Amino acid sequence: MSELRFSEEHQWAMNDHGVVTVGISEFAQDQLGDVVFVELPEEDIEVQAGEKIATVESVKTASEVYAPVSGRIINVNRDLNDAPEAINEDPESSAWFVKIEMSDPAELDSLMSVEEYIDHVGD
Repeated sequence: MSELRFSEEHQWAMNDHGVVTVGISEFAQDQLGDVVFVELPEEDIEVQAGEKIATVESVKTASEVYAPVSGRIINVNRDLNDAPEAINEDPESSAWFVKIEMSDPAELDSLMSVEEYIDHVGD
């Protein structure tokens, strides 16, 4: 398994042998506040990097979630439908959104490392 990588839109990606698990960053979750609803995509659809794949609604606002890589969504975390608040509790691990079978592994190179992401959000 590789390290966490981050998009400028605050999605994280973890590659495991060509399957990328995707979620939102701790920073994004903190900006959203208490999450009350999540709209997830269907499985077995093709997505392009940068394409909207989900929506997260909180008591403050709604925010789009974008695919950090291109490929086919092979798994969706349906547990979030019943417990969207899990996103507030563990956004960078168990509260993942989708798993994408990558079509272009080179796209991971365009994502930020943890250190680059920390600089990006100004921590």
